[in-house]
Amino acid sequence: MHTTIYVIGHKNPDTDSIASAIAYAELKKMQGQTTVLAAMAGEPNPQTRYILQRLGLETPLFLADVHPKVRDVLNRRPVTAVFSMPLKEVLELFHRHTIRVLPVVDDANIPIGVVSLLKLSEKYLVAGSDRKRGVDTSKRSLAECLDGTFLAGGPTDGVEHLHLFIGAMLEESFTSRIEGYDPATLLVMTGDRTSIQSAAIEKGARILVVTGGFPVADDLLTAARSTGTTIISTPHDTATAAGLARLSTPLSCFVDPKFEKIGVGESLEHLRLKLLHSGEPAVIAVEEDGCLAGIATKSSLLTPIPYALILVDHNELAQAVPGAESVEILEVIDHHKLGNPPTHHPITFMAAPVGSTCTVVATLYRERNFEPDQRIAALLLAGILSDTVILKSPTTTGRDREIVAWLEGVTGLDHAVFGREIFSSCSGFSAYGTPEKAVRSDFKHFSAAETLFGIGQVEVVGFDEFYELKESLRDALKRIKEHDRLALAGLMVTDIYTETSLFLVEGKNELAHVMGYIQLEPHLYELKGVMSRKKQMVPHLLKVLGAL
Repeated sequence: MHTTIYVIGHKNPDTDSIASAIAYAELKKMQGQTTVLAAMAGEPNPQTRYILQRLGLETPLFLADVHPKVRDVLNRRPVTAVFSMPLKEVLELFHRHTIRVLPVVDDANIPIGVVSLLKLSEKYLVAGSDRKRGVDTSKRSLAECLDGTFLAGGPTDGVEHLHLFIGAMLEESFTSRIEGYDPATLLVMTGDRTSIQSAAIEKGARILVVTGGFPVADDLLTAARSTGTTIISTPHDTATAAGLARLSTPLSCFVDPKFEKIGVGESLEHLRLKLLHSGEPAVIAVEEDGCLAGIATKSSLLTPIPYALILVDHNELAQAVPGAESVEILEVIDHHKLGNPPTHHPITFMAAPVGSTCTVVATLYRERNFEPDQRIAALLLAGILSDTVILKSPTTTGRDREIVAWLEGVTGLDHAVFGREIFSSCSGFSAYGTPEKAVRSDFKHFSAAETLFGIGQVEVVGFDEFYELKESLRDALKRIKEHDRLALAGLMVTDIYTETSLFLVEGKNELAHVMGYIQLEPHLYELKGVMSRKKQMVPHLLKVLGAL
């Protein structure tokens, strides 16, 4: 189950793209789908901002990309350990939580190392030159693991390398066994063998563990305090105590300070590469402030992404929000030619030959017997009027006109008046700030065989401003052509009243021989009666570029 479903239009969204996303998300909510949110893949253009402000509607959530991130697959309740934790507790954590990797953190929850069950087992079980007898531990950790009580001496936290001897023999044999070892490293375990206890104390052993809960004579306690021997009493038998002593080694002796780390905001693909090439079973994920966020393993890569997409006003990945190819697409609501990616499961796919995606969305409201509130109805109306240029575009269909009439009844707006207000409010280039922003505001990529090209479109009232900015706009097209690695970059400047477009183009100079429209000057063509990029301009360019 997806926690969030984003309804989102194409990159460089126009009014139809954003309006259809908002309206379709509202329809989904009216149908009981509360996790659906409207989103946008780019900043709204001036016209769209004007409409949203006029209707008092919020701008949709901006998604720069939807590439799955580490945070999307992370278990944010990781089991952790600290340096001082004895091996006994660490192994209990591995067993209790059925985990294979344990991050080690400091007091501020900053990861400072990791320990894996595999490497821990290898280091603990594989005998080295001193493995059979050597025990690294502190007095405090040893006593805690033994459930012990100090009879002489007290707990300290410093880790010491000790040599373990079991006093289960005659005193003479025991004394000969410990000969040659530094008494300050001796850890002696015995039960109620007074002679062994006495020999260990007399030798000045570092620690004497008396097992079975047996008492120690007062004179021996006095002697131990004199020699500096620490005596610990444990209720466990000697065999059990010996095993527990080895498990008292603090985790600090096993921690690997070198570990793979990744930020929660990094891509899932980056995590996959780290897991693939590092050879490590897990990667430590950290928050922006460096604190531990969780553990990512190869199984994390199989975790379902907690969000999915509904695409509106486009169906090609080239026009979709970056990362859409990595996320499940649940529905497509569109009015363009098909260039859609394959899906793993059957999905709702609507691509009607109408002038606006908002026409399709409004039709769905009617078919499902839902009436949008006045603001959403006005938004749908604005989307249709924008994309059909107040029903003048050749893309306009009978269904567009029928839906506009229905929305007029819901909103009380006159479509012609409302449409003129929309275009008059933000027509021309000044609303965009810079020539490049004007070109980019509604710029789409297309391909003809192996040729990649891009076309932008700006609606105007008269061409005076265009001629003033023509050279700057051409420079912007040059930059966009180079940046986007296009064979051709063009801009349609459409006068909504004369229903004529000027086409400024950069690249493919031989276009002049096959363009089929009047060339006013180099790089500039007059396209009388051409208003639609989708239905007129792009099909024509596909044909002429194919001829080239």
